[in-house]
Amino acid sequence: MAERLVVVGGDAAGMSAASVARRRDPDLEIVAFERGPYTSYSACGIPYYVSGLFDDSDRLISRSPDEFRDSGIDVYTRCEVTGIDLAARTLEVWDTDRRRSRVEGFDKLVYATGAEAVTGDFPGAELTEPVRTIDAAERFRSALEREHAHTAVIIGAGYIGIEMAEALVQRGLDVTIVEARDQVMATIDPDVAAHVQDAAESLGIRVMLSTTVDAVLHDDQDRPCAVHTSGGELQADHVVISVGVKPVTAVAAAAGLELGERGALKVDDHQRCPGFEGVWAAGDCVESWHRILERPLNVQLGTHANKQGRIAGTNATGGDLAFPGVIGTAVSKLCRYEVARTGMSEKEAEWVGREVVVATVKDRTRAGYYPGSGPIWVKLTAERSSGRLLGGQIVGVEGAAKRIDVLATAIWAGMTVDELELLDLSYAPPFSGVYDPVLTAARRTAKAVKQAAKAAA
Repeated sequence: MAERLVVVGGDAAGMSAASVARRRDPDLEIVAFERGPYTSYSACGIPYYVSGLFDDSDRLISRSPDEFRDSGIDVYTRCEVTGIDLAARTLEVWDTDRRRSRVEGFDKLVYATGAEAVTGDFPGAELTEPVRTIDAAERFRSALEREHAHTAVIIGAGYIGIEMAEALVQRGLDVTIVEARDQVMATIDPDVAAHVQDAAESLGIRVMLSTTVDAVLHDDQDRPCAVHTSGGELQADHVVISVGVKPVTAVAAAAGLELGERGALKVDDHQRCPGFEGVWAAGDCVESWHRILERPLNVQLGTHANKQGRIAGTNATGGDLAFPGVIGTAVSKLCRYEVARTGMSEKEAEWVGREVVVATVKDRTRAGYYPGSGPIWVKLTAERSSGRLLGGQIVGVEGAAKRIDVLATAIWAGMTVDELELLDLSYAPPFSGVYDPVLTAARRTAKAVKQAAKAAA
């Protein structure tokens, strides 16, 4: 009798695991349970759908449940795993459509439930649906198109908050962002984030920093009408809460799987759950080893989820792949600027007690005389004692952000800023000046490293 692999979660990590397992073992029975109606969709594309950049939400779906079924994977949507008995190798599954539970067995298990939006801890938050899934995005966009809305409040100024603010401005709304911290974009340093805030404000978005939300008020039809904040009351025809996401691990924890300090599942480098044979986990619900910060973190990105899912599916079918870790590389388009980061920022260095030097340069994305040239800022972080490149942040106009991949590669390879400064990068006027801004930043940082060494001598 064929073994049975059950995948809990039908998005990036889960379906990557199922797909690679299917290719590697055509005789294996593979079953996937997904609590929502969709599989393998791009949550990152939701702000662009909301903005009206495209109209068909199906374009967000990479591969439908039927396509997976055609490849030999039994996919059950709107079926939520509500309990796991690891000793008995059984799952309890709630079928939303049939309104009943059933028990399913497994020989091997991949847990890939992803993450869910954090809801605010203030009154009215429970009536505000996070715009994180396709069906939620469809409902939100329908409301925008159906109602004569004029104002919106975005609670949270991270990647998604600013992307959603821009999307609503493009739909003609007056938008205010409310952020409890003293900067937008907490994943980058304040001096870099200031450029993002400037770009948002140039679009007419009001940004309120160091401001807490006391309550979201709703009318008698449960529609938002205002937001009470520490900075005053804001009128709001629509409210979006984007204060972060958290790993979905309650069922796993109840089954005895070990959690890290931030609530994500602990796994080894083969995506195995420690102490349980034949159980793997992958994606936004797990910890990943950060190679620069040198500690496990819950880094929630689709790039890692797909890789970890592939590794889990490979190892569940007899393979021997290891996940090498992450360095926190991320990129986004926010208002007129592209924004990217990798490795360790200056404030993260302070957090972990690492002695570093930093340097920032302002340059042009192309040769100054070439049409479309615009500003780019590159900030590098290097180890004070060795000059090893530890991190980079970039913000600028079109053509700026993908330079982060050069920095990510250099960090991954353990290069110093001296080595980076002389790296053989391409040049042509439509793409950069003779010295790419990355090289200029490396030279400036290398000089700072030498000055720090001289001062310490």
